[in-house]
Amino acid sequence: MTEVVKTDEEWREQLTPEQYEVLRRKGTERAGTGKYAYSKDDGMYRCAACGAALFSSDAKFESGTGWPSFTEPAVAEAVELHEDRKFGMRRTEVTCRACGGHLGHVFPDGPGPTGQRYCINSVSLELDPS
Repeated sequence: MTEVVKTDEEWREQLTPEQYEVLRRKGTERAGTGKYAYSKDDGMYRCAACGAALFSSDAKFESGTGWPSFTEPAVAEAVELHEDRKFGMRRTEVTCRACGGHLGHVFPDGPGPTGQRYCINSVSLELDPS
């Protein structure tokens, strides 16, 4: 996987303000507001910052949280997991391995077979229809 390296100024020019806040500053969009939260369209969800293939629509499910949720990444190596202890919580952050962009968090309360719920911000994704 090719590493994408850009300056903060280059990211600000490329991304919308909302994308920049989430992908580069580790923000989050409000539940239920993202364009993919309830989408049932088929395709590959790619990183909105660098285009890396991250999640297949085949792994998407309705979690009731208001964010797109997936049982697993399309390719395990496409994402990195990091401990996140902000706001007095202990969570696992999900980032794009190629560009380091913040995607969301993963929780151990998803459906089988993985039992995982990758809770991802819509603004961090672009759907490439199949």
